Amino acid sequence: MRQQKILAAAAAITIITFSAATPVRAEILEPVPDSVIDAQRAALAETSEGAGFGPQAPRDIDSNEGANPIVFATAPDRTRMNLCNIHFHEGAEHKGGEFTNYAGNGDGEGNGTGYLYSGQLTQEELRPLGVQVGGGPHGDLKPGDTIEAHYVYSTAAVAPGPTLNACMDDVTVNPQLRVEAFVFVLVNDETAADFTELNMVGEANGYHQAINLPTGAGKPVNYIGSTTGPVYNEEASPFQVSWSVRPKVIKVNISSVDSWLKDNPFEEHGAHGVRNLVVNPALLSPIEQ
Repeated sequence: MRQQKILAAAAAITIITFSAATPVRAEILEPVPDSVIDAQRAALAETSEGAGFGPQAPRDIDSNEGANPIVFATAPDRTRMNLCNIHFHEGAEHKGGEFTNYAGNGDGEGNGTGYLYSGQLTQEELRPLGVQVGGGPHGDLKPGDTIEAHYVYSTAAVAPGPTLNACMDDVTVNPQLRVEAFVFVLVNDETAADFTELNMVGEANGYHQAINLPTGAGKPVNYIGSTTGPVYNEEASPFQVSWSVRPKVIKVNISSVDSWLKDNPFEEHGAHGVRNLVVNPALLSPIEQ
């Protein structure tokens, strides 16, 4: 019964985003006021108080603050786990490092929000591509947009596939989960990193792996948290996740993102929405230096 509940919960969530110029994300025509986000955060605090939920994600990785008392074992190194899913959110869900510019409140449902690359791009890098990339409910992608990619790993004997369901099996009731998170800024530049290459899947030492994970993104910030996505803006996520979030932003060729979205084993065709940044210390784990 518990396994059925876990799988049902998993199925219900979407994993679970020249002259010097600052990249600007496509604007939501009428972003919701701060009061809407404040109300969502208040609801999250109310529904989680005393309910036994563990620490949540996403968070500000530049802050070590956290007072959630729930502790769980950190998942093994990703090399001893199976890659089960890759997806990305438009707008970084985490804040910190080189992605600290707030995109705004968006529509209150995870669209048009998150955090943006705080560096600068050239006019050439921002040159329009001329084709639609990843069109869908969260909008299409354009040069200058910031995305946060999640490489999800599980201790269960699973293979890469769509959604969080791919991280569960019928034998392991509570597999440990790990997410390796990278933030990318999309550029119109064929010499930038290739998203399809970065997301290549293979096997190493008997485990399914993302065999070309990016390098040069800085020392990861490690903490324990949860799954993300706007479905958890008002209710806490019950899933326990070990996070490793890189602080530096990598430039990636937007054409390669288009190619990956058209052909990948995860049935990903566009970006996912963004969960509100978790700022309540009672819902955050302390980050150990």
